[in-house]
Formats: sequence, structure tokens, C-alpha cells
Amino acid sequence: MSHNADARKRSERTAGDLHSIHGATVPSLEELAIGPIPIAGAETSRRLDGSPPPASEKPGLTYNDLEECPIRIWNLDPRTMVRFLGNQNGHGSEEFRALRSHLSRLREQRPIKTLLVTSALPNEGKSFIASNLAHVLALQQGCRVLLIDGDLRSPRLHQALGTSLEPGVSDYLMHEAEEIKVIQRGTGDLFFIPAGRAISGPTELLASGGMKSLIDRVANFFDWIVIDSPATVPVSDACVLATFCDGVLIVVRSQFTPFDVVRQARQRFREEALVGVVLNGTEADSSLHSRYRYHSSKA
Repeated sequence: MSHNADARKRSERTAGDLHSIHGATVPSLEELAIGPIPIAGAETSRRLDGSPPPASEKPGLTYNDLEECPIRIWNLDPRTMVRFLGNQNGHGSEEFRALRSHLSRLREQRPIKTLLVTSALPNEGKSFIASNLAHVLALQQGCRVLLIDGDLRSPRLHQALGTSLEPGVSDYLMHEAEEIKVIQRGTGDLFFIPAGRAISGPTELLASGGMKSLIDRVANFFDWIVIDSPATVPVSDACVLATFCDGVLIVVRSQFTPFDVVRQARQRFREEALVGVVLNGTEADSSLHSRYRYHSSKA
């Protein structure tokens, strides 16, 4: 046997021995060329660079996951949550039912599941409209609704529902909590994701792709998703969120918001995305005969 052939044979024996040293598996040169090999017992839910895997690589959410969410006993704030059940419905209950009916009719004409609720300026009542709209939608038989607090600057929905602020949207976007950990389940078919802990740069975080991933991953499990957002004119968060939604509902406070500011807010969204305007805070004895009234966005 030649010297070269003998050396080659010793090399092949050594390579074969390397594959079973102390029971460990050592990749061959061909395997190394393919890519990294998972190490037994190592954390595999994150990539080698420490970043989390994309949503497409995460385990899918199931109906069983939602059913196993512990039911929270929310302490609804009577100052902001309308009473829909009982012998005497709360003031504004019929107006919210009318808004629900309008959205249901509109849904027969175009696909609408994710609905963004915003306003031109702060303090116009958008969080009030979002929380009560989600509540009245969830009262329908077999209608599962998810309410999301997308206002990472000044969240209020957790106060209206009387529940915790964390973990929530920001924790999910920062890869510190999975969606099943941020979803709260109330009595009935109303679910809630709070805003989460305070963060810097909320606009950039909302636009990073994580918010779209969250909505995409939970959308199949709900009949409606209602998202509260910051006011439209001061910051661009609502415009970012609108790109992930099927429709936009604008809240206008009566005798509060200048007409040109409302027009400016409307112009920030695609015309076809606008599903209507809610006039909030009218006098009870006005010609509208109600405090809350829906108006078509094309009126």
C-alpha cells in the first residue's frame, strides 16, 4: 500500500470516529456546508444572533390556547362603560347598537374584520367609543371580539375595563411576551390586549412589522378586532396602524374639534378605508336626540 493511500485510509477512520465521540454527533464537512446544526439541549426558539424567529417559524395559536386563557374578572368603570344589559339599559346603549348594525350591514358589502378607532385630536372620546363598541359587538351570539389598545403613548382601555396594563402590545413587540401571554379573556366572548409597559419610539415599534404579525396571527380566531389608537393629527401612529386594518372609524367631539382639523385627519387615510364618523358628546336635548350618533363618512 502506498504512503498516500495509507494516509487517506487513516483519515477516513479518524473522520468516522469523530461522529461518535462520547455519543455526541459531530457534523461532517458536507453537513457544515449546509448550515448550522441545532445542539441538543440548547435554546432553539431564538436565532444564533439572539434575535427571535419570525412569526412564520413560531408555533401557531390554537382555539384551545384561547379557551385556556384564564377568565379575568374585570371591574368595569361605570363612568366610561355603557350598561347594555339589565332592565334599564345605560344612556347611549341604543346608539352603540345602531352603530353595530351599520357595521354589520357594511360587512355584507366588503370584508371588514379589523377596525381602527381614532380621532383628529386627543380627548374626543375615541377610547370610550372603542371599548363600548367592542363590548356591544361581543354581546352578539357566537361573536368573538378582540379589543386592542394600540395607544402606546396614553393608554386608557385598561382603566375602562378595570384590569392590568401589562403585559401587552409593547411587551409583544419587544419580544418579551408571546401573544397568548398578552391576551386577557373577560366574561363572555370579549378578549383584550392592553398597551403594555411604557416605551420610547412607539411609532417605529408599531411600524417594525411586529404589530402586523400579531394581528395576522390572531385574526382567524376572532369575528371582530377593534383597535384603539392615538389621535391622528399630532402623531402618525394611527396612520401606521391603519395599514393593518380593514376600516377606520373617526370619532369627532361635538363643538370641540374644528372642521378643518377633522378634514386634515380624514385626508391621512385612504378614502376607501373610512367606514364612518361618530359624533360624540352632543347635548341630550339637541335635535339629534342622543348623545352619541353615527354619521356616514361620505355625508
